[in-house]
Formats: sequence, C-alpha cells, structure tokens
Amino acid sequence: MRDTRESRLLLVLLIAIAFALITVDIRGGEESPVDGARQAAAAVFGPVENGVAAAVDPIGNAIGAVRDSGERHDRLAALERENAALKAKLGSDDRNRSRLRELDTLLKTAGAGQYGIKGAEVIGIGAAQGFSWTVTIDAGANDGIERDMTVLNGSGLVGRVTTIGPSTSTVLLASDPDFTVGTRMENSDELGFATGQGNGPLLVQLLNGKAKVKNGDRLVTFGSQANKPFVPGVPVGEVVRVDPLGGGLTRNIYVRPYVSFSKLDIVGVVVQAPRTNPRDTVLPPKPKPAPTVTVTVTPKPPAGEQQPQGQVEGQVQGGEQPQGEQQPGQQPGQQQPPGQMPENEQQNDQQGD
Repeated sequence: MRDTRESRLLLVLLIAIAFALITVDIRGGEESPVDGARQAAAAVFGPVENGVAAAVDPIGNAIGAVRDSGERHDRLAALERENAALKAKLGSDDRNRSRLRELDTLLKTAGAGQYGIKGAEVIGIGAAQGFSWTVTIDAGANDGIERDMTVLNGSGLVGRVTTIGPSTSTVLLASDPDFTVGTRMENSDELGFATGQGNGPLLVQLLNGKAKVKNGDRLVTFGSQANKPFVPGVPVGEVVRVDPLGGGLTRNIYVRPYVSFSKLDIVGVVVQAPRTNPRDTVLPPKPKPAPTVTVTVTPKPPAGEQQPQGQVEGQVQGGEQPQGEQQPGQQPGQQQPPGQMPENEQQNDQQGD
C-alpha cells in the first residue's frame, strides 16, 4: 500500500481504536464487553498457535540441547582429563617405587663390593655399532664414563662399556655372543671363561676339566688387569647344567645369569674399583632349607593279644596283680576267688612246712 494521506489517517484511526478497546477491557475486568470477542478469537487462532508451537518447540529444544550438550561435553572432557592425570600419577608412583627399590638394591650391592659407581638409566636397547645385545645409558664422558668400565645392577654383572659419547654410552651385555668374562667358582676358586649365548644361559669353560661342579654352584668375576674391563667379585650366575667329563682339556658348564637382560632400567658404572678383592661377599645369601618334620608312629597290638610282661600299660607296682591278669593254671576267663592263694604259692608253703 502506498504511503498516502488517507493511509496515514487510517493507521492513526486503527491505533486509536486499539487503545480505546484496551482501556475498556482493563476497566471492565471479568465483565469486559470485549471478552466474547476475545474468546471467539481464541477459538479461531488457538489451533494455529498450537501448530506453530509444535513446529517451533523442537527447534527451541534442539538449540537448548546443543547448548547443554556443549556444557556436558566440556564437563566430561574435564573429568576425563582428571582421570587421566590420576592414572598417570598412580602409574608414576608405582614406577617410582619400583625404581627406588632397584636403586636401593644397586647401592647395597655396590656397598658390599666397595665399588665406586655412577648411576645411570637405560634409555635405549637394540643393535648399535654392529652389536646385537646392547643398551644405551644416559651417562657419558661428561659424567666420567670411560671405555671398558664394568656395568652392574643390584643383581650382578650387566656388561661393559664399549662406546662413549658426551652424555650417553653403549653397553655390551653379558648375553651377547661376543662377550667374554673371566669367572671364579665360589669356594673352590676354579677359574673359567663365560661367554654369552643370547637368550640362553651363559656358557662357561672351566680350565680344569676334572673340577667337581654341581648344579647350584655360583660364580663371580675373576677381575682384569688394572680392573678393566672387569672388576673382581661381581656376581655372574648359578650353575644349571654340567656337561659330562670328556677327553678335552676344558669342561663346559651352563650358568643362569643373575641379571634379567630384558628388564634393565637402573644400572651402575663402576668408576672406581675396590681396594681389595671382595671375593664372594657380594653374592646373595643362600636360601636356608626348610626344616624337615619327622613323625614317629608306634603301632598298637591287635585287640585280644597279650602284651609282654613288664610292658603292660598301667601295671600296678608292689606285686599287686593287675585286674584281669591270668595266673598260671587258671583257665581263660576264670577269676581268682578272693582270699585264695595261687596254686604255685600253696606248693611253696607246703614245702616250707
């Protein structure tokens, strides 16, 4: 509709009529003259409003749901982060406790052998410089590490340092086939050479082919000149198999190493050798055998069988006859009358008369 003078007058008139109806409706209260018209309009436009509300409400609910879901998502994300932090803390605490135990055992072993050590952590495993059984530790030349130093942990011999970097070093493990170390048997002092066999036990060749060796015997490092590459007295392992005697000059035995090479974490590099040979003092204490309990059972005689005289249980001393004891010449089951002397005692009395 074009904006003309007539249209503006019509708009002003409609607004005036609307205000007049509102004023009359407010003043009339419940008896307003326009109440009937309002009810008629509600009857006509009510279904239309319901339809519009039904169409609009899902959209409003969806918008609210999206807004609420965003808040819930943020809350869930926060809870997940808190759970992850707690799990990481718990896992870290468990790992720290385990590493503290390893460090404590390492320090006790080093103290028993009077080894001056530099603690290090294994940060890598795998082939390096052509070696198949090596680990990388986080200590190098800047920490005083040198080539051909002995490496151990709380259990025993780990290997020797082969390559040096400013802050890292490569350690050749005792399980490598190219690894060889001089050994000495506990107590007997028999000497030999241990060689790595990968995942298997160490192969030790004793110099004395006729030496007496049995399962359970233990070995330590013999030591090297100037204590490089090996210091003496480091536990090596325990004998698990002995080859029968042959015609050779040496004898092969198989030794299970004390160190688990697949679980290395905290190690120590011996930077200062002991003043004296610790010999067997670094070896772990031998387990004590469990006491044997012996039970002696004395069989009882069969029912009705008479026990030998002097072994009757509960026998009355002073010559009094136990109840139920049979006298010579008495029939089985027959009791001695009171006051009557046995037949043999009567004969003795007659002879005495």
